[in-house]
Amino acid sequence: MDETEAMVAIDHEKSSVCVLDASTYVGFWVLKKLLAEGYRVHAAVQKNGEKDILMKVMDLEKIEDRLKTFSVDMLDYHSILVALKGCAALFCCLDNADGYDDKVVDLEVRGVINAVEACGQTDTIDKIIFSSSLTAAIWRENICSQKDVDERSWSDSEFCKKKKLWYALAKTLSEKAAWALAMDRMLNMVSVNAGLVLGPAVAQQNPQVTMAYLQGAAQMFESGVLAFVDVEFLADVHFRAFEDQSTSGRYFCFNQIVSTEEEAVKLAKSLSPLLSLPPRYKCEDSEAYAERLRNNKLNKLVEGTTAY
Repeated sequence: MDETEAMVAIDHEKSSVCVLDASTYVGFWVLKKLLAEGYRVHAAVQKNGEKDILMKVMDLEKIEDRLKTFSVDMLDYHSILVALKGCAALFCCLDNADGYDDKVVDLEVRGVINAVEACGQTDTIDKIIFSSSLTAAIWRENICSQKDVDERSWSDSEFCKKKKLWYALAKTLSEKAAWALAMDRMLNMVSVNAGLVLGPAVAQQNPQVTMAYLQGAAQMFESGVLAFVDVEFLADVHFRAFEDQSTSGRYFCFNQIVSTEEEAVKLAKSLSPLLSLPPRYKCEDSEAYAERLRNNKLNKLVEGTTAY
């Protein structure tokens, strides 16, 4: 290790970052990644978080001296400020473990506004890594008529309301609110727009969010915008988006677009028992749909690494 690397390593050890909410499925994997990379982590959790993951966070705190947990209320701005104290970055990973409806949409947007505003009131936060969703970009009338869907695309909130796509609406409105406030407060922010998150025990630990994402799955599939991402890869992308000083804007994050019936059946099987196929279901694999999602920015960020 040369002198420059040694200095980076020293700073690396001294840095504290906050994961909010660390009791979400994605938040917990981001937390584990940050600890593995040597960071001190403030794990901000809500009382209504996913119970199995909350227990894992608490158990991890007992054996990991670089981890400290904070109980926050997303509608209590001051509780967020306490969790952020001394942190260089916020990883904002909000999901509602109980699922989504029109009321949850409003609560998530208000929580995001509080979190970003709190960042603006600290002297230490250098960057916000905002965990968003592809559903904030893919929903509109005639989505299959658009050739490319990339980071410039946004879901139509009125269309989401009309179709009662509450998860997509929450992610669209909360991400837009975060961007507007971050720019107003001159905060450095990057968003990671993830596909359907897959990973260990996801059906047990993230059931309601998974099903909320899959609302309208048939139309996503036929329109070439149904994609998934491995949670470990997703956590790595969050980490890279933080450490790479050149990152900016939005990053579409997925491992694969589901474009054939065979791939759709494989996805359904991976989410058992959340999704179930009819007995003796036989895959015809008759049609392949055009893939419309583009993630060129992500490819540059992870270039030279092996996808999970």
